[in-house]
Amino acid sequence: MTIIPSTATSAITNPAAAAPNNVLGAEFNMFLKLLTTQMQNQDPLSPMDSTQYTQQLAQYSQVEQTVQQTATLKDILARLSTQDMSQAAGFIGKEAVFASSVSGLGSQPASWAYTATGQVSSGTAVVTDATGKVVLSRALDGGAAGGKISWDGVMADGTKAPAGAYTLSIRAINAAGASIATTITSSGTVNDVSSKNGALSLGVNGVSLPISALIRLAEATN
Repeated sequence: MTIIPSTATSAITNPAAAAPNNVLGAEFNMFLKLLTTQMQNQDPLSPMDSTQYTQQLAQYSQVEQTVQQTATLKDILARLSTQDMSQAAGFIGKEAVFASSVSGLGSQPASWAYTATGQVSSGTAVVTDATGKVVLSRALDGGAAGGKISWDGVMADGTKAPAGAYTLSIRAINAAGASIATTITSSGTVNDVSSKNGALSLGVNGVSLPISALIRLAEATN
């Protein structure tokens, strides 16, 4: 009669746990074979202390339990990740604002907003592509402490930039000629939700932004 250990059933239902459990099972069987061989070939006039065998078995049993607990924990985390994604799916179709200077250019223009720590007298907004190349340079409106920037992808030479992720940087100057710190956010309509290595991301205009950077949600405006 063959007895199938519980770890084998877990390996079938949870492939992520299969590898460590299978390895542990093989090593445990090898340990038992070595232990049995050692017992069979020990000197009958000077047998080994049975307490040593008990301690070795107990230690190995603790390792086996630890591996099983780790596999169970991974399974729980995977289930939680799936639940988080299901909940985040409710964000699709919403207008989202992210604490990020990266915005997507796709079916909709790339969109940013900036807030300065003081009134801006002059300054420049610069947009760069994924390689760091400047694709847009625009003067800021003076007399305000912030503003919005929308870019449809048309560059200075009249050509259209390819879809992708673009980064905005701001250089703002006050009336005294000193630089002013600015905070940049990007926005767009959420199109999809994805998960990678347990981290959720929201797809906005063809670009994935971490859900951890999300700062506001609102109903999308037509």
